Amino acid sequence: MKSIHPEFIYQSRELAAQIEDTLGEPPDRRNYDRVIDSLIGEFAKGTEIDDVNLLSFALANHLVFDDAPGLLAEGSQYDKGDAAKVLKMVSCSNVESGNALSTVFTANPELARKAIITAFLYKNPKRWTDEDHSLEALQQEEDKENNVEDDEDQISHGEDIEHLFDSRGDENV
Repeated sequence: MKSIHPEFIYQSRELAAQIEDTLGEPPDRRNYDRVIDSLIGEFAKGTEIDDVNLLSFALANHLVFDDAPGLLAEGSQYDKGDAAKVLKMVSCSNVESGNALSTVFTANPELARKAIITAFLYKNPKRWTDEDHSLEALQQEEDKENNVEDDEDQISHGEDIEHLFDSRGDENV
């Protein structure tokens, strides 16, 4: 399991919520497909939409992830990365989505990189771990460390403790 940058985790969760909200209850697949087609069309035309979530939302079902380990490795840093390398790790399932990704990559390679990684993480949630930074988790970790330290301070039966006593006895007077 790989550790992923917290911003990618956040973006992946936001993408899941956005997809769920767009599908609606009960799920309306036709409406969802119309929204996706519209977004892909806008990105392909070169409309400047500087939003990682919208691009990953538009491309999530059209990307084919050819190098999963590489994408996981790229997910460890949000603000740094090789956009060209990430682009080579995916392919698109149709021409229109390929045009959209290519257009965005030309105009804003970092946006394309972040959107690809976000879509990958959304589609592959079992390949990465989310580090728990809640107060409860931090407290449990601290308690565990304290227990280890407490165990080291205790002396077990049969342990050599002669070095703890003064070997010269009363000669110190």
